[in-house]
Amino acid sequence: MKDKNYSSPILIGEVMVSREVTDQFFACDIAKCKGACCIEGDLGAPLENGERQVLEDIYPVVEPYLRPEGRQAIEAQGTWVKDFTGDYSTPLVDGAECAYVTFSDSGIALCGIEQAHIDGKIPFKKPISCHLYPIRITENDFMQAVNYDRWDICDPACELGKVGQVRIYQFLKEAITRKYGTAFYEQLDAVVKAMSEGENE
Repeated sequence: MKDKNYSSPILIGEVMVSREVTDQFFACDIAKCKGACCIEGDLGAPLENGERQVLEDIYPVVEPYLRPEGRQAIEAQGTWVKDFTGDYSTPLVDGAECAYVTFSDSGIALCGIEQAHIDGKIPFKKPISCHLYPIRITENDFMQAVNYDRWDICDPACELGKVGQVRIYQFLKEAITRKYGTAFYEQLDAVVKAMSEGENE
């Protein structure tokens, strides 16, 4: 085996990808977690700057998909909020679930925005932070860091990913491509495969 440090992050342009993102097994098992990532926590979904205006623009179309509690929270707080960290996120219902959450008959948390998208009513799928989860992105003036947000509510997803041998970055191919483009994903995939081949030599 070649003498390399395989724990080092992967740098593509100005984006640094944690090796957990490329090595950790993960595939959402929503039947077990019930969409807990949309319910648990102290904050709503983080929003990129352009997404605030998008939420304002699409809200008349999304509103019919939401529960009364969600509509009331948005009427009181707005389609987005500046949270206690100083960043922007989706509003919550009584400090609990995201205001855009709906529930299936079996109690699984769904996204009202995504439901409107699936029905062809809006082109916007959902906030990119939701689409990318369990990836979280932090950035400074020089680069972006793509990290795995480890949370015990996702333990079933880790188990399912291991069964199918699906890594986080593979499971999130669509979301990563949406964020960074096809060329970025293909380069990341090529680097991961090259590293894997090197490890087996």
